[in-house]
This record gives sequence, C-alpha cells and structure tokens, in this order.
Amino acid sequence: MNSSDTRYTPIPLPDYVERPQAEMLARANAFHESIRQRHTVRDFSTRPVPREIIAQCLRAAGTAPSGANHQPWHFSVIADATRKRRIRQAAEEEERAFYSGRAGKEWLEALAPLGTDADKSFLEAAPWLICIFGSRRSVGAGGKLRKNYYVAESVGIATGFLIAALHEAGLATLTHTPNPMGFLNEICGRPESDKPYILLVTGYPADGATIPLHATYKKPLEEIASFL
Repeated sequence: MNSSDTRYTPIPLPDYVERPQAEMLARANAFHESIRQRHTVRDFSTRPVPREIIAQCLRAAGTAPSGANHQPWHFSVIADATRKRRIRQAAEEEERAFYSGRAGKEWLEALAPLGTDADKSFLEAAPWLICIFGSRRSVGAGGKLRKNYYVAESVGIATGFLIAALHEAGLATLTHTPNPMGFLNEICGRPESDKPYILLVTGYPADGATIPLHATYKKPLEEIASFL
C-alpha cells in the first residue's frame, strides 16, 4: 500500500461491530434460514409495490464492493406499462429463436426440468423491472470520464446484494437474461458503452404461484466448498 500517495486518505474503520461467536453463528444461521426461502418466481401478481421499497433495496445494492470503487453499474427501473410491453415483445422474439433451435439440444434438455418456454408474460405482470447495466466507462467525482475495472464481477456482486435486499423486503424475484439483450439499451435510453447483464423482475408472487421441483435442489456444502 502506497501511503505516501496524497490521493490516499485513510480513515478509521467505521460501523464494524464485533459480536460474540455464539451471536455470529446465530446471525449466520438466521440469514441462511431467510435466504434459503428465496425462490425464483415466474408467476407475478400485478399488485403495486411502493417505489420507495425498490429505491431502498437499490441503495443497499449500491453499497457493494467494486473495482477501484468505480461502482460501474446502472439500474434502469421500469414501471411504465408501455416500456414493459416493448421489453416483453423484444425478449419474446429472442426467446422464440432460442427455443426454436438456437440454444442447441443440450441446453434445452438442461432447461426442461424448469419448464421454461418463450412466453415471458411476467415481464408485463410484475410491477417492476430492473435492467442492470455495466458501464465500461463512467464519470468520476471530478467530472472526468474514466475506465472502469472488473465490471462484470462488480455488477454481479451488486446484483446479489439487490436480490437479497428485495427478498428481505418480502418481494419475489426472477433473473431473466434474454440473449442478445441489446434492445434494452434503446428502451432504457442507455449508451452503447453500457452492457445489459440482467433483467431483474420483482414484485409479489401471484396467488397460486408455483416453482419447479427441480429448482428446490441445492448442492450440499461439501460439493460447493473446500476447506483447505
């Protein structure tokens, strides 16, 4: 660490609270119990969700770590029915091509247990769509355009924060990734230098909402982690 660089200004670590280990484990257990109840939903209610709830979850996402702290994400938050309809139409056009053969046999067989198809009616039913973009370049504090680093990784972490925040608020979510997604730039008014990564759908689950049984299987700890 180059402490002689005048641009580097260290401050005491704020906010950290050390807790007894018993409490730490209890909090870890409580978070796991909560987050394991999050499920990807494709049946959304049209019930409105107050904008401030979404805004507060986005504030949480904005605290995520990022390359050089450039925060290279942009969240285009859509409630407008006309824009949602345009997004659905464009997404379904890509999805029809995907399911008609572009995906390939192996990929389609992998998706079969999830019961997905080209119908994306949830894009109009849900009250909020959040288009998550990563910016290759963005304007810094001094108003100068600068290169961003580790954009995909940073956007992925922020998206994870956002999904967890929406779940904690009591909302259902769906990560949708039509391919290609360039149509989102035009609909959301974002520059070509921004790359759309995820279309996050959120709202209340519809009455009688279902999920595929296949989605309830999660790999056990010994398959996803190695303690070395």
